[in-house]
Amino acid sequence: MQVTNTILMIRPVGFRKNEQTAVNNYFQEDLDIKNAEINTKAQAEFDAFVNVLRAKGVNVIVVDDTKSPDTPDSIFPNNWVSFHSNGTVGLYPMYAENRRNERREDILETLEEQGFSIDHTIDYTSAEDEKLFLEGTGSILLDRVNEKAYCALSVRADEDLFIEFCEDFEYTPVVFTAYQSVENKRLPIYHTNVMMCLAEKFSVICLDTIDDKKERKNVLKNLKQDGKEIIEITEEQMHSFAGNMLQVMGQDSKRYLVMSSAAYNSLTDKQIATIEKSSEIIHSSLETIETCGGGSARCMMAEVFLPKTN
Repeated sequence: MQVTNTILMIRPVGFRKNEQTAVNNYFQEDLDIKNAEINTKAQAEFDAFVNVLRAKGVNVIVVDDTKSPDTPDSIFPNNWVSFHSNGTVGLYPMYAENRRNERREDILETLEEQGFSIDHTIDYTSAEDEKLFLEGTGSILLDRVNEKAYCALSVRADEDLFIEFCEDFEYTPVVFTAYQSVENKRLPIYHTNVMMCLAEKFSVICLDTIDDKKERKNVLKNLKQDGKEIIEITEEQMHSFAGNMLQVMGQDSKRYLVMSSAAYNSLTDKQIATIEKSSEIIHSSLETIETCGGGSARCMMAEVFLPKTN
């Protein structure tokens, strides 16, 4: 199953521009307002987004962040945890030290209280001691049906760790590097899921970021092999978070592609028409979260594929 009906989301209490992640997340920008106001705006965007999802029948489990320790990026849980249909949970090593506090045992307990079964945990977090990182489904895009994992290498996505993940979870690795232009330099994009989205029948991808022609060809070959229609986006659209989308299931198993309003507004009529052949689009304004956090709709949702106990 590629698509789930259940999403875990963390409501922020101290959201702001995280100075520790800004060193290599070139999507983050400053807002000329106080942090308390930034957090209030982020909470309003978060709540509106949750309401939009729930209105379509998506099961959203919301857990509140805690004031202490300081976790400005807790709104992006998909970087520290992944949930799998065999009852396995993956825990991931994070680049920014203040993001490591986002990993909370009580969040896993909340899922168990909701009737989900956790049988096994694979914990990669000790790699932090060696300064090696792999930030969950930010770094890894999973084609769960075809058992392939796509990963754009960066400081936050170590190749050896990624291969280890693929061996543990039995995925075939598809490795490449994706770049963006920053002050006339080509620098690695911090997370795979800002330049690429995988849905059941299509992939939204910014191929222009894969500078190596062989790597680009290999990514395309794998997507086409598995029958994915390619929806190509430009770097400009990517900067509006048009790559940061997630397909989810709503009421009566209806498919939706979730994105921010900025991402939606950047798409062409043709791109929208191609998506809407198999997925209705849901979008919500995430302007403050995108500007300060450098992440968007997809980053805010951790997909829950765990089996139910009852």
